[in-house]
Amino acid sequence: MNASNEITRADLMSLEQYAEKRPEFRRRVLGHKKYRQIPLGLNATLYFEDRLTLLYQIQEMLRIEKVFEADGINDELEAYNPLVPSGRNFKATFMIEYTDPDVRALQLEKMIGIEDLLWMQIGEFDKVWAIADEDLERSTDNKTSAVHFIRFEVNDAMAEAIKNDSGWHIGVQHPVYSFDVKVEGKTRENLMNDLG
Repeated sequence: MNASNEITRADLMSLEQYAEKRPEFRRRVLGHKKYRQIPLGLNATLYFEDRLTLLYQIQEMLRIEKVFEADGINDELEAYNPLVPSGRNFKATFMIEYTDPDVRALQLEKMIGIEDLLWMQIGEFDKVWAIADEDLERSTDNKTSAVHFIRFEVNDAMAEAIKNDSGWHIGVQHPVYSFDVKVEGKTRENLMNDLG
């Protein structure tokens, strides 16, 4: 990981400071997150992480768990820092979203392997396939998980193509669930920042 992107203890507010600044910080982060999500059809979404979204998640975890000791803070930093983009990748939480729990359970059985069939295509380059769940396996032989952590690696030429307004699509290509979306507008502008 690019060391300058890493979140350190110096970046964190104390629990007292965070309690005071949380409403304003939360508003800022939610506004930022709005342009970091890509719906893939009606029942799946990619939520792209960056330093700010993860800083917020760490602060929230510390607040909820009332953690103020160094070891606990370091544990949270170690858990979340691998999700910070490093300049030539995009990192996201992929969520399969069915509101009805029975429908969701049935669909998760049909969608085994979907996390490995997410892709990104930039201009005329070959598709870049997602690298999923590097921290731990989230699927079984019987079903996939509703939540996966994924990474798309891009090379310098692809990064330049994105910055030079080449076509940019993200999709999923599973036998029971396929979708393709063009990345554009404010979402494109926001995600381009991940490339440094």
